[in-house]
Formats: sequence, structure tokens, C-alpha cells
Amino acid sequence: MVASAAEHKDDPFFLKSPRELYLLFAGGEITTSKPKPDPVPDTPKEAVPLTVKSSSSGNTIVTNHTDWLSKLNPFSHFGGTSSDPSKDPNLVLYKAKVSIERASVKGFDINNPISDLVELGQELISNHVTLQLVSNDLDPATQSGKLSGKVTVEHWGKPRDLFIPTVFEFDLKFYVPKDFGVPGAIIVNNGHRNLVLLLSKITITTEFNLKDVKVTLPDNSVVNFACNSWVYASDMNKSGHDGRVFFVNKEYTPATTPPGLVKLRENELKELQGSGTGERKIGERVYDYDVYNDLGTPENTRNILGGSSEYPYPRRCRTGRKLNKDGKTETRPGGLKPTNYIPVDEYFNAVKKSGFFGNFVKAQKHNLVANMVDFDKQFRDFDEVRSMYVPIGEESKVEEYSNNQQQPFELIRNLAFASGDDRDLLKYPTPRIIASDKNAWTKDEEFARQTLAGMNPLLIETLKEFPLKRPSAVTAAIIEPQLEGLSISEAIAKKKLFVLDYHDRFMGYIQRINELKGSKAYASWTLFFLTNAGILKPVCIELALPSAVDGDTPKLRVFRPAEKGATKNWAWELAKAHVQSNDASWHQVISHWLRTHACIEPFIIATNRQLSIMHPVNKALHPHYKNTMDINQQARTGLINAGGIVEQTFTPGKYSIEISSVVYRGWRFVDQALPNDLIKRGMAVPDPSAPHGLKLVIDDYPYANDGLELWAAIRKWVKDHIDIFYADDAAVLADAELQKWWTEARTVGHGDITEGWIMADSKDNLVQIVTIIIWVASCHHAAVNFGQYLYAGFMPNHPSLTSKLIPEEDTPEWDSMQQNPEKYLLAMLANPVQARINMTTIEILSTHSSEEEYLGQREAGWTDNSKVLAAFDSFSKKVEEIDALIKSRNANPSLKNRNGPVKVPYELLRPLGVSKEGGLTNKGIPNSISI
Repeated sequence: MVASAAEHKDDPFFLKSPRELYLLFAGGEITTSKPKPDPVPDTPKEAVPLTVKSSSSGNTIVTNHTDWLSKLNPFSHFGGTSSDPSKDPNLVLYKAKVSIERASVKGFDINNPISDLVELGQELISNHVTLQLVSNDLDPATQSGKLSGKVTVEHWGKPRDLFIPTVFEFDLKFYVPKDFGVPGAIIVNNGHRNLVLLLSKITITTEFNLKDVKVTLPDNSVVNFACNSWVYASDMNKSGHDGRVFFVNKEYTPATTPPGLVKLRENELKELQGSGTGERKIGERVYDYDVYNDLGTPENTRNILGGSSEYPYPRRCRTGRKLNKDGKTETRPGGLKPTNYIPVDEYFNAVKKSGFFGNFVKAQKHNLVANMVDFDKQFRDFDEVRSMYVPIGEESKVEEYSNNQQQPFELIRNLAFASGDDRDLLKYPTPRIIASDKNAWTKDEEFARQTLAGMNPLLIETLKEFPLKRPSAVTAAIIEPQLEGLSISEAIAKKKLFVLDYHDRFMGYIQRINELKGSKAYASWTLFFLTNAGILKPVCIELALPSAVDGDTPKLRVFRPAEKGATKNWAWELAKAHVQSNDASWHQVISHWLRTHACIEPFIIATNRQLSIMHPVNKALHPHYKNTMDINQQARTGLINAGGIVEQTFTPGKYSIEISSVVYRGWRFVDQALPNDLIKRGMAVPDPSAPHGLKLVIDDYPYANDGLELWAAIRKWVKDHIDIFYADDAAVLADAELQKWWTEARTVGHGDITEGWIMADSKDNLVQIVTIIIWVASCHHAAVNFGQYLYAGFMPNHPSLTSKLIPEEDTPEWDSMQQNPEKYLLAMLANPVQARINMTTIEILSTHSSEEEYLGQREAGWTDNSKVLAAFDSFSKKVEEIDALIKSRNANPSLKNRNGPVKVPYELLRPLGVSKEGGLTNKGIPNSISI
């Protein structure tokens, strides 16, 4: 019979008004009852405690009322008497502890009361969240894993703080046959339906983050499922099974997969691969490829990058948005904060998203100030540039929110403090390069040192021959007086001459760049000499402009530093600025964006499409992919797109990303290994007797010294990991998932590049492949990303933009430059508006998140394999040793290139030197390209 109101007139929980219900579940005491397994009939109701955990120690509550939701649901009163499964001698009890974080507002660290109300309504009409166990053992009838009954996650509407992400724990009981075996997977069904409003214009989703599940067996052993994934309503599920599948926290190759999991493993990969058609929607998990055909608009077009020999490029994540009228380019995302589709688990977590949004709002605040300045106004002198920074010693400190390790008020903190912890909301933190000596950055020694220990230490190479094979105005008479008594041939033989060569790299675009409004550039070539003191000194700079007539000799000018004791040579200073501008553009677009962000994304897509989450290679790579697809999709919306920040603030303007496509033609995977890169540039030679099998040409080369230590440690960890799962080369070749993964990564993800690949046909090659990917995602990216504000935050040191050429001697403009050279130099560089835009961007890019995960660290419970844990523990200890070694190197006064005249130690490859608060530390190597 149906329960009546009279029957419950004294029950304070019966038939509450919607407002009372909301107040009740939002802040009152909530009751629980013993969960009911399905399909076994309900057991009699009894009061049992349920613990709700929060990251705040003061928010743990225990409830002990009977189940009020079932009383509100009239359908729950149908049915007969229930039996007690615990009395059935053929059943055994498996206990599950389920940790869940419910929906937030647009992914920020603010809980969503509207979703809470929708979910409450779904619970009232018996649309529940259920879990089902899948055994490792095969069910002969289905040829799949044995299945338990579905068990409902009851008492969903628990109270939670609006601002603190709360993790709720639910206790579930599964009664299964004695021969059920060990669970190897769980199936989670989110029965909460989404609420669609205004003719499908607004959808209130009911997703939740399944953190982990722990299943205790009758012998008290525990089977762990580390999930950490958003589970959307099952009516959005496109898989062939009823719900989301999560696998046990162990590694299996396809050959060692338990029989009961084989089909689930195959089906899960098919779901992640998708059909390759249609537009991707929120909550989906499909990984697929596409070309960069969405950077421009019909009014402001850009070439399609990828899929052609003219403009090759790595692939990005496919969104499936409709095409423009040309039938080739994709429409761009709309909305106040446009977002490109990526699979749901690739987005920032709530805290990082709030912090990033806070930085975005802070950027708008800085840009507002910039826009109040006349765009044509120029800096008058260096002191005016320095006035944009908070004075040294006046920075404030923000206390860590101690009761919440995730710092949910990251958004508020970033809104309140304009630049990290600065008091002045409209100023920037002082870059360390001008902190101890405001003029040390101008020294030639520092200019040269930054090629070895700056923000782009990947381009310097040995001079292999002279004269050059191309037309050049550099002569032996210019070079030899500065070689400490050596001839050019002797200096080359002794590997003491080095070049920073942007001549060939930029020459093909200089004419087009110089036709842009506000851009003027040269193709530069800079020569350095390694002195007996072990430091580099610049010898000369050659600046080239293309001839007005095709085929004619380019227009060449050579600049030399001032003689010792002579007055400052301002033409030389202008030439250095043009070199640094070349370097800044190459650094941002090639060394940073192309070689890390863009080139890693295809590996992320291929890994998720072809390697099960249980695959040992997926397990090794997983932390090194975190957040990369999210930061890349954001870059396509505002950084590398037509009219984006890169085009606004770098000299090549609209050609910037196109140039990266031209450079990608020569990209080779094998060269991304640090030892190979150093050998190719002539900066190291093979030497079996030397540490790491290489002898550096410059002993004090901080990037290479520190990098080789890290490279060796990563490779050792990867080898130890691979040795656990593959007995020999034949096992590598026999792994079907592995072979499909690497074939797809090469031929689809990087399908435009057919040379320079390593084949996954042996254990050693597999180790090298995985090591390269981890190196690029962690160390390479850290080396070129986190020093941006340190070196380029003070714009004159590393200008991103030049708008004038150097005047010719004996001209009125030359005379004007000589009368006020500092003003002329600054007028040649970015104006205050452009400088602020660039500074704001690189400040954000250089800032560590407060919840970053660093090299040698992984989240707790990432694997239950004791051998894997032991190997990783050894790696973590080695990383700690390297961190201490780098710290000691920086304290060694004989290593002059590690601090330089600016007295800033080289810490970009110090793996663990970061405080919990994150910030502009200039040290610490995150596992992944997460910013």
C-alpha cells in the first residue's frame, strides 16, 4: 500500500516543502540508513553511521537518522518482506568504501547548489548512482567477467560547504557468490539525469568526481581502484555497457590481463577512440585527431597547419565543430570564455581552474591599466620601465589556508593580489634579473651567459667551419684579435667558437615581417668565444636584410662590442636587442610552444586511444600528460590564434605560428633526447669514460650539466619499470596495444614527419621512447617555461618585439640616436601597452600552481604493484640527490656561468625547489606541461 501523510504526521522529515528541503540538505543534519544491495530485496531499515569527509578537519560529521529520502519517495514503500543476504550460506560479503566529490560551478572550486537540487530531485524519483563489481574470473555463460548485482549509493544529498570541495565517503555492501573471485573492475552508473532548460539552450549537468573505491574482501585484503574521474549522467554514455568502467589499480599488458577483464579492456579503448564523426560534447571522453584549422576566422584567415607538405604540424584534439563556408577551416568556439572540446578528465581541476581564472582576471586588470596609456607613447628611460614593479622588500605574504590543502580560495587570492603576493594591485613583481643590480643585465658577459643558462639555452652550437658557406661580412680580421692569440682554425679545432644562428632560421620571413605595421627585424648571426676563464664573450653580431632584388646578396651589417675601457657602443647595444628579439620569438614559438606543447599532444591522444589505463607504459606516462590538453586548447583561443597575444607582442606577428610549421619540417623525434641534441649541436661529444657517456665542450654549461643528471635518472627509472613487465624484445613486439600506440603516434599524430623515428621493436628502444616523452614534458618544458618572467619580465633584457631598424651612420636618425641612445633603444622595443600585455602573459606562464606535482612525485595510491613502487621510490630519492647537487653547484664560485653578473642562480632544472604555495620561484620541474 502507499504511505499516507497521516501515517507520518509526526515525522519531521516527511513531505517537506522544496525550500525546507533545500535548507535541510544544505545545512542541516542528514540521516542515513544501511545501503541496500541489488538485486537482493531490501533489508529492514536500521540506523547506521555514515562518515562524510572534508579536506577541512572541522567538517567531519556522523549522521545517525533513518533514511528520510526513502520516506519522501512514495514508490519506496511498495514491495513485500525482505530477506537477509548475510544469512545466505552461499554468499560472502565484499565491503566497498567509495569516495566522491560532487559537482562544482563550471569546474571552479565553488560547490554547485543548483546541481545539488537537481540531484536531490533525481534521488526522489529513484534515479540513483549505482556500483557493480566485475570479477577477474570469466563467467562461462557470457565469456566476460562475473558481475555482482548493482548496489545503490544511498543518502546522496549530504550537506557541504559552498567554498570547500568536500569528499564524501559512502559504505556499500556487495553480497556475491563464494566463487566470485577478486574484483578487477567496477562499473559505475550515474542515474542522475541532466536538467535541460530553455529549448535545450541551458543544461544543468549532474556529474560527480569519483575519487577512489576500496573493496575489502572476506580475508581483509583490499582491492584499490584509483579513479579520479568525472562521471556524467549515464544518459550521456555512449559505451556498450551500462555505466563507466574503472579498472583495478594494477598494471597488466594485454598478454597478462585477467580473463574477466579482456572484453572490458577492449571496449573501453573503443569508447575512447570514438567514431571520428560528429561534434564532441561536454562530458565526453573521446580522443581523436585534427589539424590546426581553427586559428583564424573568415575575416582574419590563417593557413591550415598540418596535413600538407607545405605546412606540416602535429595534430591537436578533434572537436568536430562545424566548418566555415570554405569547407576547410573550423568555426571558433563562442561565449564569454570560449573553450575548445577536450575529453572531460583533461580539464584543470577545480583549484587550478580557479587559480588560472584568477590570473586571467588579474591580467585583465593589468591590461586595463595598459589601455589607459596612449598606444603610441614610448618609455622615456629604463627608470620608467622599472617603475612598473613593486619595490624590492615591499612584497606581502599570504597565509596558506591551513585547513584545506587544496586551497579552494586560490581564485580569491589571485583576485586580491595582482602579482603573486604584491600589495600594489596594478604593479608587477620585480624580476630577479634586476633585483641585486639594476644594470648588470646590460653586460656583454651576461648577454653571452644567457645562451647557456637563460630561458632558451637550446640553440647555441659550435662553429664548425669558417668562412661561412653563405654570403657574410664577417672576416678573420674582425674575429682573430679577440681569440686570445688563437687563429680561427685553431679556435674551431679546440671547440672554442660558438654561434647563435638566426640567419637561416628567419631570413625567409624577414621581408614579410618588415612589411607588417609596427614590426622591424633582421636575421641575426652572433659569434661567441670561450675564454680561458671558462666564460663566453661575444665577438660580433651580423644582421642581415634580404636584398630588394631576388638572388642578390643580402644587405649585411657587422657590429662589434666596445673595446675594454671605451665608452658604451650604443649601436652594439641596439644589435644585441635585435638578437634577443630573434631569440625571444624563437623561444616562445619553437622551443616552448612547438617542441613541448604541440609535439606532446599527439602522444597524449595516442596513449589514451591505444593503451589501456592498466598498460604499464600508460601508467608511466600518465602524470606527464596532466593538464596539457587544457592549456593547449586555451592557447588556441587566445594565445596562438589570429590576433592573439603572440601575434600582438612578438616581432613576426601573424607569421609567428606559420614559422613554427616551417621549422617542424625538420623536427625529428630522435633529436629530442638531450644527449642526441647536445651532440647534434656540437655541444658534447661521445665519451664512454665521461659521466653519462658524454663530454661537454663547455664544462660549465648549466642547462646541459643539470639536464644530463635528470635525463639519466629518468632513463634509469623507465628501464627499471619496463624490465618489470617485458622479459625480452619479443615481448615488446608481441604487445598489440603497444605496437598500435606507437604506430598511430608516428603515422597519425605526427603523420607529416616520416623520418627520425625510433621503432618500438626492442626493450631498449621502448625505454628511449618513453624517456624522451617524459623528458620533453617535464625537464625540457620547465627549462624553457619557468624562467620567462625571470629573464623577460624586465622587457629590455629580452625584448619580444622590435619596431625599428638600426639607423645608418652619418644620417640624421643616427645623430638622434647618439644624442639620447637609451630613449632610442626603448622606442625601438615594445611600447608600454605591448610590454604590459607580454609581461602579464609570461608572469602567468612562469607561475607554479599551488597544487603542482613535481618530478619524482606521484599522487598517493597510483599503483599497488610493489616492484613498481620500489623502482619509483629509487627514482624519487635520486631526484632529491640531484636537487641537492644543483644547489651545491650554484653555490660554487668557480662555476661562473651559474649565477653571472646578475647574481641569479640557474635553478630552472632544480626539480624540487618549490614551496607548497607555488608562485614565481624560477625552480621546480612539474611532471607535465601544465601551464
